Amino acid sequence: MSATQGPTTESGTPSSPAPEQPSRWNQAFREITTGNAIISVLAVVLALFVGGIMIAFTNEGVQEAAGYFFSRPGDLLREVWYSVSGAYSALFQGSVYNFRRPSFAAGIKPLTETLTFATPLIMAGLGVALGFRVGMFNIGGRGQMLIAAALGGWVGFAVDLPYGLHMVAALVAGVLGGALWGGIVGLLKARTGAHEVITTIMLNYVAFYLVSYLLREGFLKTPGSNNPKSPATKVTAVFPDLLGSTYSLHFGFILAIAATVFTWWLLSRSNLGFQFRAVGLNPHAARVAGISVKRIYVYAMLFSGGLIGLAGINQVLGTTTSGFGAGLDSGIGFDAITVALLGRSKPWGVFAAGILFGAFKAGGFSMQAAEGVPIDIVLVVQSLIVLFIAAPPLVRAIFRLPAPGSAPRRALPNVSQEVAAQ
Repeated sequence: MSATQGPTTESGTPSSPAPEQPSRWNQAFREITTGNAIISVLAVVLALFVGGIMIAFTNEGVQEAAGYFFSRPGDLLREVWYSVSGAYSALFQGSVYNFRRPSFAAGIKPLTETLTFATPLIMAGLGVALGFRVGMFNIGGRGQMLIAAALGGWVGFAVDLPYGLHMVAALVAGVLGGALWGGIVGLLKARTGAHEVITTIMLNYVAFYLVSYLLREGFLKTPGSNNPKSPATKVTAVFPDLLGSTYSLHFGFILAIAATVFTWWLLSRSNLGFQFRAVGLNPHAARVAGISVKRIYVYAMLFSGGLIGLAGINQVLGTTTSGFGAGLDSGIGFDAITVALLGRSKPWGVFAAGILFGAFKAGGFSMQAAEGVPIDIVLVVQSLIVLFIAAPPLVRAIFRLPAPGSAPRRALPNVSQEVAAQ
Protein backbone atom coordinates (compact mmCIF):
# COMPACT_ATOMS: atom_id res chain seq x y z
CA MET A 1 0.00 0.00 0.00
CA SER A 2 1.42 3.34 -1.06
CA ALA A 3 1.91 6.23 1.34
CA THR A 4 -0.93 8.16 -0.27
CA GLN A 5 -3.37 5.28 -0.23
CA GLY A 6 -6.10 5.28 2.46
CA PRO A 7 -7.02 2.36 4.72
CA THR A 8 -8.04 -0.90 3.06
CA THR A 9 -10.35 -3.76 3.97
CA GLU A 10 -9.29 -7.42 4.43
CA SER A 11 -9.79 -8.06 0.69
CA GLY A 12 -7.37 -5.27 -0.19
CA THR A 13 -9.89 -2.76 -1.50
CA PRO A 14 -9.68 0.71 -0.06
CA SER A 15 -12.40 1.47 2.48
CA SER A 16 -14.34 4.71 2.59
CA PRO A 17 -13.35 7.10 5.37
CA ALA A 18 -15.57 7.22 8.47
CA PRO A 19 -18.10 10.02 8.37
CA GLU A 20 -17.14 13.07 10.32
CA GLN A 21 -19.02 13.51 13.60
CA PRO A 22 -20.86 16.82 13.95
CA SER A 23 -19.24 19.30 16.26
CA ARG A 24 -20.57 20.15 19.68
CA TRP A 25 -21.96 23.45 18.38
CA ASN A 26 -23.74 21.71 15.51
CA GLN A 27 -25.33 19.25 17.93
CA ALA A 28 -26.45 22.09 20.21
CA PHE A 29 -27.88 23.99 17.24
CA ARG A 30 -29.84 20.93 16.09
CA GLU A 31 -31.20 20.33 19.58
CA ILE A 32 -32.45 23.91 19.69
CA THR A 33 -33.93 23.99 16.19
CA THR A 34 -35.66 20.60 16.50
CA GLY A 35 -37.11 21.21 19.98
CA ASN A 36 -40.63 22.24 20.86
CA ALA A 37 -39.59 25.45 22.62
CA ILE A 38 -38.36 27.06 19.41
CA ILE A 39 -41.74 26.35 17.77
CA SER A 40 -43.53 28.28 20.53
CA VAL A 41 -41.16 31.23 20.19
CA LEU A 42 -41.41 31.33 16.41
CA ALA A 43 -45.20 30.97 16.61
CA VAL A 44 -45.29 34.18 18.67
CA VAL A 45 -42.97 35.90 16.19
CA LEU A 46 -45.14 34.88 13.23
CA ALA A 47 -48.30 35.95 15.02
CA LEU A 48 -46.82 39.37 15.78
CA PHE A 49 -45.72 39.70 12.15
CA VAL A 50 -49.17 38.89 10.81
CA GLY A 51 -50.67 41.13 13.47
CA GLY A 52 -48.44 43.94 12.24
CA ILE A 53 -49.81 43.49 8.73
CA MET A 54 -53.36 43.74 10.06
CA ILE A 55 -52.49 46.83 12.10
CA ALA A 56 -51.16 48.48 8.96
CA PHE A 57 -54.30 47.59 6.96
CA THR A 58 -56.60 49.07 9.60
CA ASN A 59 -54.63 52.32 9.97
CA GLU A 60 -56.25 55.34 8.31
CA GLY A 61 -52.91 56.93 7.45
CA VAL A 62 -51.81 53.79 5.62
CA GLN A 63 -55.09 53.62 3.72
CA GLU A 64 -54.76 57.23 2.65
CA ALA A 65 -51.14 56.83 1.53
CA ALA A 66 -52.07 53.71 -0.44
CA GLY A 67 -54.32 55.86 -2.62
CA TYR A 68 -51.34 57.62 -4.21
CA PHE A 69 -48.79 54.80 -3.83
CA PHE A 70 -47.48 55.01 -7.42
CA SER A 71 -46.74 58.72 -7.21
CA ARG A 72 -45.04 58.63 -3.78
CA PRO A 73 -44.43 55.03 -2.63
CA GLY A 74 -42.21 56.19 0.23
CA ASP A 75 -45.19 57.71 2.00
CA LEU A 76 -46.90 54.33 2.23
CA LEU A 77 -43.81 52.63 3.64
CA ARG A 78 -43.38 55.43 6.17
CA GLU A 79 -47.01 55.21 7.30
CA VAL A 80 -46.77 51.42 7.62
CA TRP A 81 -43.68 51.78 9.79
CA TYR A 82 -45.24 54.48 11.96
CA SER A 83 -48.44 52.51 12.48
CA VAL A 84 -46.83 49.15 13.32
CA SER A 85 -43.94 50.52 15.40
CA GLY A 86 -46.27 52.90 17.23
CA ALA A 87 -48.73 50.13 18.04
CA TYR A 88 -46.12 47.70 19.35
CA SER A 89 -44.35 50.50 21.22
CA ALA A 90 -47.66 51.30 22.94
CA LEU A 91 -48.09 47.59 23.64
CA PHE A 92 -44.67 47.49 25.31
CA GLN A 93 -45.21 50.67 27.30
CA GLY A 94 -48.60 49.46 28.44
CA SER A 95 -47.34 46.07 29.58
CA VAL A 96 -43.67 46.38 30.60
CA TYR A 97 -42.37 49.90 31.16
CA ASN A 98 -43.73 53.33 30.33
CA PHE A 99 -40.86 55.66 29.45
CA ARG A 100 -43.15 58.68 29.54
CA ARG A 101 -43.69 58.44 33.29
CA PRO A 102 -41.60 60.83 35.44
CA SER A 103 -40.13 58.19 37.79
CA PHE A 104 -39.13 54.53 37.77
CA ALA A 105 -41.82 53.69 40.33
CA ALA A 106 -44.48 55.10 38.02
CA GLY A 107 -42.93 53.67 34.86
CA ILE A 108 -42.87 50.12 36.20
CA LYS A 109 -46.60 50.11 36.95
CA PRO A 110 -47.53 48.51 33.59
CA LEU A 111 -45.40 45.50 34.49
CA THR A 112 -47.36 45.02 37.70
CA GLU A 113 -50.56 45.17 35.65
CA THR A 114 -49.17 42.48 33.37
CA LEU A 115 -48.36 40.22 36.32
CA THR A 116 -51.82 40.82 37.78
CA PHE A 117 -53.50 39.80 34.51
CA ALA A 118 -51.12 36.85 34.20
CA THR A 119 -51.79 35.45 37.69
CA PRO A 120 -55.15 33.69 37.00
CA LEU A 121 -53.96 32.68 33.52
CA ILE A 122 -50.96 30.88 35.02
CA MET A 123 -53.09 29.12 37.64
CA ALA A 124 -55.76 28.00 35.20
CA GLY A 125 -53.16 27.17 32.53
CA LEU A 126 -51.41 24.84 34.96
CA GLY A 127 -54.68 23.02 35.55
CA VAL A 128 -55.32 22.58 31.83
CA ALA A 129 -51.70 21.53 31.23
CA LEU A 130 -51.88 18.89 33.96
CA GLY A 131 -54.93 17.44 32.26
CA PHE A 132 -53.08 17.42 28.94
CA ARG A 133 -50.21 15.45 30.48
CA VAL A 134 -52.68 12.74 31.51
CA GLY A 135 -54.32 12.73 28.09
CA MET A 136 -57.44 14.62 29.20
CA PHE A 137 -58.83 17.79 27.64
CA ASN A 138 -60.20 19.88 30.49
CA ILE A 139 -62.16 22.76 28.97
CA GLY A 140 -64.33 23.19 32.03
CA GLY A 141 -62.30 26.05 33.44
CA ARG A 142 -65.27 28.41 33.48
CA GLY A 143 -67.40 26.13 35.61
CA GLN A 144 -64.59 25.20 37.97
CA MET A 145 -63.70 28.85 38.50
CA LEU A 146 -67.33 29.76 39.22
CA ILE A 147 -67.84 26.99 41.77
CA ALA A 148 -64.53 27.91 43.44
CA ALA A 149 -65.59 31.56 43.55
CA ALA A 150 -69.00 30.66 44.96
CA LEU A 151 -67.69 28.54 47.83
CA GLY A 152 -64.58 30.55 48.59
CA GLY A 153 -66.38 33.84 48.09
CA TRP A 154 -69.10 32.82 50.56
CA VAL A 155 -66.43 32.06 53.17
CA GLY A 156 -64.85 35.40 52.34
CA PHE A 157 -67.93 37.55 53.00
CA ALA A 158 -70.13 35.46 55.34
CA VAL A 159 -67.68 33.97 57.87
CA ASP A 160 -65.94 35.91 60.64
CA LEU A 161 -62.38 34.77 61.22
CA PRO A 162 -59.12 36.49 62.23
CA TYR A 163 -56.92 38.11 59.62
CA GLY A 164 -54.76 35.56 57.82
CA LEU A 165 -56.79 32.56 58.95
CA HIS A 166 -59.82 33.97 57.14
CA MET A 167 -57.87 34.28 53.90
CA VAL A 168 -56.54 30.72 54.19
CA ALA A 169 -60.02 29.34 54.90
CA ALA A 170 -61.52 31.09 51.86
CA LEU A 171 -58.58 29.97 49.73
CA VAL A 172 -58.94 26.33 50.77
CA ALA A 173 -62.71 26.42 50.21
CA GLY A 174 -62.21 27.78 46.70
CA VAL A 175 -59.58 25.21 45.74
CA LEU A 176 -61.73 22.37 47.11
CA GLY A 177 -64.72 23.69 45.15
CA GLY A 178 -62.80 23.65 41.88
CA ALA A 179 -61.31 20.23 42.68
CA LEU A 180 -64.70 18.69 43.42
CA TRP A 181 -66.23 20.15 40.24
CA GLY A 182 -63.32 18.76 38.22
CA GLY A 183 -63.44 15.47 40.11
CA ILE A 184 -67.00 14.90 38.86
CA VAL A 185 -65.58 14.82 35.33
CA GLY A 186 -62.86 12.36 36.28
CA LEU A 187 -65.35 10.13 38.09
CA LEU A 188 -67.73 10.09 35.14
CA LYS A 189 -64.90 9.17 32.79
CA ALA A 190 -63.62 6.44 35.11
CA ARG A 191 -67.01 4.89 35.85
CA THR A 192 -68.96 5.38 32.63
CA GLY A 193 -66.35 6.29 30.02
CA ALA A 194 -68.02 9.66 29.39
CA HIS A 195 -65.73 11.91 27.36
CA GLU A 196 -64.33 14.78 29.38
CA VAL A 197 -64.91 17.33 26.61
CA ILE A 198 -68.67 16.73 26.69
CA THR A 199 -68.95 16.61 30.46
CA THR A 200 -66.84 19.72 31.04
CA ILE A 201 -68.85 21.73 28.51
CA MET A 202 -72.12 20.67 30.13
CA LEU A 203 -70.82 21.35 33.64
CA ASN A 204 -69.83 24.85 32.51
CA TYR A 205 -73.48 25.58 31.83
CA VAL A 206 -74.58 23.93 35.07
CA ALA A 207 -72.13 26.02 37.09
CA PHE A 208 -73.02 29.25 35.30
CA TYR A 209 -76.77 28.97 35.81
CA LEU A 210 -76.39 27.60 39.32
CA VAL A 211 -74.19 30.50 40.40
CA SER A 212 -76.49 32.96 38.60
CA TYR A 213 -79.42 31.62 40.61
CA LEU A 214 -77.48 31.79 43.88
CA LEU A 215 -76.56 35.41 43.15
CA ARG A 216 -80.23 36.30 42.60
CA GLU A 217 -81.99 34.13 45.17
CA GLY A 218 -79.49 32.05 47.11
CA PHE A 219 -76.81 32.46 49.72
CA LEU A 220 -74.63 34.58 47.40
CA LYS A 221 -77.23 37.34 47.08
CA THR A 222 -76.44 40.76 48.52
CA PRO A 223 -79.14 41.61 51.08
CA GLY A 224 -81.42 44.44 49.93
CA SER A 225 -80.07 44.47 46.37
CA ASN A 226 -81.60 43.23 43.12
CA ASN A 227 -78.24 43.31 41.37
CA PRO A 228 -76.94 39.73 40.79
CA LYS A 229 -73.69 40.38 42.59
CA SER A 230 -72.23 38.97 45.78
CA PRO A 231 -71.40 41.07 48.85
CA ALA A 232 -67.92 42.52 49.14
CA THR A 233 -65.19 40.29 50.54
CA LYS A 234 -64.28 41.11 54.12
CA VAL A 235 -60.96 42.84 54.66
CA THR A 236 -59.65 39.94 56.74
CA ALA A 237 -59.88 37.63 53.70
CA VAL A 238 -58.50 39.95 51.00
CA PHE A 239 -55.07 39.19 49.51
CA PRO A 240 -52.47 41.71 50.72
CA ASP A 241 -50.80 44.04 48.22
CA LEU A 242 -47.21 43.15 47.34
CA LEU A 243 -46.00 46.63 46.43
CA GLY A 244 -48.46 48.88 48.22
CA SER A 245 -51.88 50.24 47.36
CA THR A 246 -50.52 52.19 44.37
CA TYR A 247 -50.09 48.96 42.40
CA SER A 248 -52.64 46.26 41.66
CA LEU A 249 -50.21 43.36 42.17
CA HIS A 250 -51.28 41.23 45.12
CA PHE A 251 -50.47 38.02 46.97
CA GLY A 252 -52.07 35.97 44.22
CA PHE A 253 -48.91 36.23 42.12
CA ILE A 254 -46.94 34.53 44.89
CA LEU A 255 -49.54 31.77 44.86
CA ALA A 256 -49.09 31.46 41.07
CA ILE A 257 -45.36 30.92 41.55
CA ALA A 258 -46.03 28.39 44.31
CA ALA A 259 -48.55 26.58 42.10
CA THR A 260 -46.00 26.40 39.30
CA VAL A 261 -43.35 24.91 41.60
CA PHE A 262 -45.88 22.44 43.01
CA THR A 263 -47.06 21.33 39.56
CA TRP A 264 -43.46 20.90 38.40
CA TRP A 265 -42.66 18.78 41.46
CA LEU A 266 -45.85 16.76 41.08
CA LEU A 267 -45.24 15.91 37.43
CA SER A 268 -41.47 15.54 37.50
CA ARG A 269 -40.49 14.31 40.96
CA SER A 270 -43.42 12.43 42.50
CA ASN A 271 -44.60 8.87 42.02
CA LEU A 272 -48.11 10.08 41.27
CA GLY A 273 -46.74 12.39 38.59
CA PHE A 274 -44.93 9.45 37.00
CA GLN A 275 -48.26 7.62 36.82
CA PHE A 276 -49.87 10.72 35.33
CA ARG A 277 -47.27 10.85 32.58
CA ALA A 278 -47.44 7.09 31.96
CA VAL A 279 -51.21 7.17 31.51
CA GLY A 280 -50.91 10.21 29.27
CA LEU A 281 -48.39 8.50 27.01
CA ASN A 282 -50.16 5.13 26.75
CA PRO A 283 -53.04 4.19 29.05
CA HIS A 284 -53.05 0.58 27.82
CA ALA A 285 -49.38 0.08 28.63
CA ALA A 286 -49.87 1.80 31.97
CA ARG A 287 -52.72 -0.59 32.77
CA VAL A 288 -50.54 -3.58 31.90
CA ALA A 289 -47.84 -2.18 34.18
CA GLY A 290 -50.25 -2.25 37.11
CA ILE A 291 -51.38 1.39 37.17
CA SER A 292 -55.06 1.97 37.91
CA VAL A 293 -55.94 4.17 34.95
CA LYS A 294 -59.44 4.95 36.25
CA ARG A 295 -58.04 6.11 39.58
CA ILE A 296 -55.48 8.29 37.79
CA TYR A 297 -58.24 9.94 35.77
CA VAL A 298 -60.05 10.91 38.96
CA TYR A 299 -56.87 12.16 40.65
CA ALA A 300 -55.84 14.13 37.58
CA MET A 301 -59.14 15.97 37.35
CA LEU A 302 -59.10 16.67 41.08
CA PHE A 303 -55.70 18.36 40.77
CA SER A 304 -56.62 20.05 37.49
CA GLY A 305 -59.87 21.41 38.91
CA GLY A 306 -58.10 22.52 42.08
CA LEU A 307 -55.55 24.56 40.16
CA ILE A 308 -58.26 26.17 38.03
CA GLY A 309 -60.27 26.77 41.20
CA LEU A 310 -57.26 28.62 42.56
CA ALA A 311 -57.65 31.02 39.64
CA GLY A 312 -61.31 31.52 40.53
CA ILE A 313 -60.71 32.30 44.20
CA ASN A 314 -57.82 34.55 43.17
CA GLN A 315 -60.33 36.74 41.36
CA VAL A 316 -62.59 36.94 44.42
CA LEU A 317 -59.92 37.61 47.04
CA GLY A 318 -57.53 39.64 44.94
CA THR A 319 -59.12 41.33 41.93
CA THR A 320 -62.89 41.77 42.37
CA THR A 321 -63.02 42.16 46.14
CA SER A 322 -66.07 44.45 45.93
CA GLY A 323 -68.22 41.49 44.88
CA PHE A 324 -68.41 39.14 41.92
CA GLY A 325 -70.99 38.17 39.33
CA ALA A 326 -71.56 35.21 37.02
CA GLY A 327 -69.13 36.70 34.49
CA LEU A 328 -66.24 36.33 36.90
CA ASP A 329 -64.09 34.16 34.66
CA SER A 330 -63.87 36.84 31.89
CA GLY A 331 -62.78 34.20 29.39
CA ILE A 332 -59.89 33.03 31.59
CA GLY A 333 -61.11 29.42 31.45
CA PHE A 334 -60.71 29.32 27.67
CA ASP A 335 -57.60 31.51 27.52
CA ALA A 336 -55.98 28.97 29.83
CA ILE A 337 -56.17 26.41 27.01
CA THR A 338 -54.10 28.72 24.81
CA VAL A 339 -51.63 29.32 27.63
CA ALA A 340 -51.23 25.57 28.19
CA LEU A 341 -50.69 24.96 24.47
CA LEU A 342 -48.13 27.74 24.17
CA GLY A 343 -46.33 26.45 27.27
CA ARG A 344 -46.24 22.94 25.80
CA SER A 345 -47.95 21.65 28.96
CA LYS A 346 -44.74 22.22 30.93
CA PRO A 347 -45.19 24.11 34.23
CA TRP A 348 -42.51 26.74 33.61
CA GLY A 349 -43.53 27.02 29.99
CA VAL A 350 -47.09 27.73 31.16
CA PHE A 351 -45.73 30.32 33.59
CA ALA A 352 -43.92 32.17 30.78
CA ALA A 353 -46.91 31.87 28.44
CA GLY A 354 -49.20 33.26 31.12
CA ILE A 355 -46.99 36.33 31.52
CA LEU A 356 -46.95 36.82 27.75
CA PHE A 357 -50.73 36.72 27.53
CA GLY A 358 -50.96 38.95 30.58
CA ALA A 359 -48.82 41.44 28.66
CA PHE A 360 -51.20 41.21 25.70
CA LYS A 361 -54.15 41.96 27.97
CA ALA A 362 -52.44 44.83 29.78
CA GLY A 363 -50.86 46.36 26.68
CA GLY A 364 -53.86 45.88 24.41
CA PHE A 365 -55.83 48.64 26.13
CA SER A 366 -52.84 50.99 25.93
CA MET A 367 -52.39 50.19 22.25
CA GLN A 368 -56.03 50.98 21.60
CA ALA A 369 -55.96 54.24 23.55
CA ALA A 370 -52.64 55.55 22.23
CA GLU A 371 -52.75 54.45 18.58
CA GLY A 372 -56.42 53.72 17.93
CA VAL A 373 -55.69 50.07 17.13
CA PRO A 374 -58.76 47.86 17.60
CA ILE A 375 -58.49 45.68 20.69
CA ASP A 376 -59.64 42.79 18.52
CA ILE A 377 -56.18 42.75 16.92
CA VAL A 378 -54.77 41.41 20.19
CA LEU A 379 -57.33 38.61 20.13
CA VAL A 380 -56.36 37.86 16.53
CA VAL A 381 -52.69 37.63 17.55
CA GLN A 382 -53.58 35.21 20.33
CA SER A 383 -55.59 33.09 17.91
CA LEU A 384 -52.74 33.06 15.41
CA ILE A 385 -50.36 31.86 18.11
CA VAL A 386 -52.62 28.86 18.68
CA LEU A 387 -52.88 28.29 14.93
CA PHE A 388 -49.12 28.22 14.43
CA ILE A 389 -48.52 26.07 17.52
CA ALA A 390 -51.05 23.57 16.19
CA ALA A 391 -49.13 23.36 12.89
CA PRO A 392 -45.42 22.80 13.70
CA PRO A 393 -44.64 21.61 10.13
CA LEU A 394 -45.83 24.99 8.84
CA VAL A 395 -43.52 26.88 11.21
CA ARG A 396 -40.59 24.61 10.35
CA ALA A 397 -41.23 25.07 6.63
CA ILE A 398 -41.37 28.88 6.92
CA PHE A 399 -38.12 29.10 8.88
CA ARG A 400 -36.52 26.08 7.12
CA LEU A 401 -35.89 24.22 10.36
CA PRO A 402 -34.94 20.52 10.37
CA ALA A 403 -37.61 18.06 11.38
CA PRO A 404 -37.19 16.43 14.81
CA GLY A 405 -35.41 13.10 14.64
CA SER A 406 -33.84 13.78 11.25
CA ALA A 407 -30.17 12.91 10.95
CA PRO A 408 -27.69 15.63 10.01
CA ARG A 409 -26.58 15.65 6.41
CA ARG A 410 -23.25 13.90 5.83
CA ALA A 411 -20.74 15.15 3.35
CA LEU A 412 -20.82 13.34 -0.02
CA PRO A 413 -17.88 10.95 -0.57
CA ASN A 414 -15.10 12.10 -2.86
CA VAL A 415 -15.49 9.55 -5.67
CA SER A 416 -12.46 10.77 -7.66
CA GLN A 417 -10.08 10.13 -4.70
CA GLU A 418 -11.46 6.63 -4.16
CA VAL A 419 -11.09 5.80 -7.86
CA ALA A 420 -7.52 7.16 -7.85
CA ALA A 421 -6.72 5.11 -4.76
CA GLN A 422 -7.72 1.93 -6.55
